[in-house]
Amino acid sequence: MTKLSLRTAAAAGAALAVLAPAAACSSKSASSTGGGAKNAKIAFLMPDIASTRYELYDAPLFKAKMKQLCGGCSVLYQNAGADASKQQQQASSVLAQGVKAIVIDPVDSAAAASIVRMAQSRKVAVIAYDRPIPAAKADFYVSFDNEKIGAMIGQSLVDHLKQSKAKGGILEVNGSPTDAAANLIKKGIHSAVDPSGFKLLAEYDTPGWEPAKAQDWVSGQISKFGGQIAGVVAANDGTGGASVAAFKAAGKPVPPVTGNDAELAAAQRIVNGDQYNTISKPIKIVAEAAAETAYELVKGEKPKPNATLFNTPSQLFTPTVVTRDNIATVLLGPGGALKASQVCTAEYAAGCTQLGIK
Repeated sequence: MTKLSLRTAAAAGAALAVLAPAAACSSKSASSTGGGAKNAKIAFLMPDIASTRYELYDAPLFKAKMKQLCGGCSVLYQNAGADASKQQQQASSVLAQGVKAIVIDPVDSAAAASIVRMAQSRKVAVIAYDRPIPAAKADFYVSFDNEKIGAMIGQSLVDHLKQSKAKGGILEVNGSPTDAAANLIKKGIHSAVDPSGFKLLAEYDTPGWEPAKAQDWVSGQISKFGGQIAGVVAANDGTGGASVAAFKAAGKPVPPVTGNDAELAAAQRIVNGDQYNTISKPIKIVAEAAAETAYELVKGEKPKPNATLFNTPSQLFTPTVVTRDNIATVLLGPGGALKASQVCTAEYAAGCTQLGIK
């Protein structure tokens, strides 16, 4: 933590000295007062805007569920813009405003440990969201199973390459080296790729998950390996889309490329045949689970975990691999995350027609 954020944290601590007892109340004592759980402020701190999901889905869904659970509660939403120092300052700010719980998807999983300790010292519960915080035990962790995500996209690619009798090796485009979830995805990818029989040509940890950096790296590998690249296992749709763009910019055929997050642009690339797969992990599931968990903790209740990760009680959900074979039912069917009208714009109408998507 910087000297500035240390001073900010100290100020937040002083401001909250009189509020800590209220944050520690049980559900009974909180509801018996004018404030407490039924009027609680909950912070929702997201990591970046490079992925469109946080602004478009996570934050609105979390807010809507909190309003349903607790009409008098308010959500303080902040996005750090991929700046770990900024996220530290945002955490200090919401603590000074009297939040009773913080839901945080950390920019830097290691740096976020200080946020956990700062909040918990003031009896403010911390829920790690999407990305775990290994160096400090949060009160709870809510996410899809990131290691399983890596294994699933990797195995899906390997199976496809074997079925198509592809020759050559694989490029691996990982997520941010400061993101513990990215490291879990990377571990899962290696569990599928390493024993596959396909050579791992090279791999790259993408700083900040930034697509531009991923594209630059893949472009260099195209120059180096040329036609030896049979496939690219990319850790999310941003790096997957960047990989596709690199091959197109080089004027080379695009090999099968993976993704993760089921973003609209990825669905369109899959329909078009440019991206091989993505991962459907309905954000509504984790956003609502995080809201329920935060409210339970604010009331002094104990959420029920289904797993333990990094010594933290956790609720982990199982995702679904999406390819052209099942995109119509998984993403665009009843209850799906996307609508055919969103995906099947003029540029992608032919692909949609081919897949029977209307």
